[in-house]
Amino acid sequence: MYVYEFRTMLKRWTFIILWWWAIGTYAQECPTITYPENGGTNIPVDGTISWTVVSGINGYIISMGKTPGGVDILNRFNTGVANSYTAPTGLPDNTLIYLSISVVPYDGPPKACPGITFTTEDVTTPPACTQLIAPDNNAANVTIVTDLIWAYAPTATHYRLSIGTLPGVYDIFDSDVGNVLSYNPPVDLPNETLIFVRIIPMNENGQNVVCPEESFSTGPPAYSCDPYVDALTGETIATKPVIEFPSLIGICSNELPYTVTTEDSADGFRWFRTIGGSEETLLSESREVRLSEPGRYRYEAYNNISVNGSNVECAETKLFTVVTSEIATITAINVLNTPPGKQITVQVSGLGTYEYALDSIDGPYQESPIFEQVIGGGHIAYVRDKNGCGIAQRTVDRDLNEKDFPVFFTPNGDGINDYWQYVPPPENYEMTLSIISIYDRYGRVLAEVNPESIGWDGQSNGRPLPSSDYWFKAITADKIEIKGHFTLKR
Repeated sequence: MYVYEFRTMLKRWTFIILWWWAIGTYAQECPTITYPENGGTNIPVDGTISWTVVSGINGYIISMGKTPGGVDILNRFNTGVANSYTAPTGLPDNTLIYLSISVVPYDGPPKACPGITFTTEDVTTPPACTQLIAPDNNAANVTIVTDLIWAYAPTATHYRLSIGTLPGVYDIFDSDVGNVLSYNPPVDLPNETLIFVRIIPMNENGQNVVCPEESFSTGPPAYSCDPYVDALTGETIATKPVIEFPSLIGICSNELPYTVTTEDSADGFRWFRTIGGSEETLLSESREVRLSEPGRYRYEAYNNISVNGSNVECAETKLFTVVTSEIATITAINVLNTPPGKQITVQVSGLGTYEYALDSIDGPYQESPIFEQVIGGGHIAYVRDKNGCGIAQRTVDRDLNEKDFPVFFTPNGDGINDYWQYVPPPENYEMTLSIISIYDRYGRVLAEVNPESIGWDGQSNGRPLPSSDYWFKAITADKIEIKGHFTLKR
């Protein structure tokens, strides 16, 4: 008796452990959005969206819009492995926002996860003032070609930037620059000059008119790295390297981390990861760099020029974006019969940028997934990733054969396999049969089956037929006959 009770208890605990393990495994498939809560209201426009960590994935993709599935606020932004996101210039106020997060596995397409909705606060006051991040207030020897970068002012929707050479006198620049956090002045700043800057954040409620001025000093004239003409030879001499590096790099998601190498000629190189437009991290000072995630980067190549016994760097720079790509997953192929010919539409999912071809893996490829006036017969659709991550293919509307029909059925009333019926294969999205005839071994017609009905129940003239082999003949809309046999089991 004790052995029986022990075995019973062991089975019970084994079941409980497996049940909890299954729940934990399922829970790891999608993150749980921890802020804001689903249906939350009065969410701050500068709030940070956060979610639980999912282990064993390549990253997250977050989207936000004003309609279900919309991306008009944020279009499929890849956060890497970071499980939070703060909109750099804030969210729109008093808005119902649809938020969705997808997980990016290492070996497949992104998986969409359940989303939420929330409503942001109704902002009723002007924003507070901001401050310069670069150059710093009171900085000295600032280059005359500097960008101005400032901090986000919560609830601001645009900024007025004023630049001048005297307090309150904005003789260099004075205009609304929109909802941005940096600006490159249209002209070089004067050398060895105290520069005054005022930034006024604004929204629909107005502006704070008492925002203070900040200032910095520019440095002395620097050596010009512009090309010059050699006085002896008349040859134009370039001091900066010529950069031929691309502005966009597509990397297959299964290739990360990925090493990029430049072929440009220069004395030295630097590679930076840029974050938010104002923060940079130096990654490499060699000809190559190892990239571990998609995002925005800056590449710099420079030559060392000797001027009056001192070394001067003449640099050229290039911003570039790394995007992850992958082979497409063909999710559906829709076929529409039209008088001039078939219309074939290929539906795909994936991170890549794709182009489409029909019947030949070598193309020609087209941008559109829709093919018009396609002649009848079997076809193969090809989807090629433009970044070289592979070609997906799938058969379109192939010819039917007897293997597309069930080989047996059991009409015994148990609700399982009670009817014999043709089921269209995955490649065929239209019912192409007109009628199916059922015969016995002597060629007598026992039943006529409509392909759109539930199927044959194993009866002829109201009486059940015995277990045996039976034959069928199906006729397609193109008058093609398909013959075969199957077994009725009771």
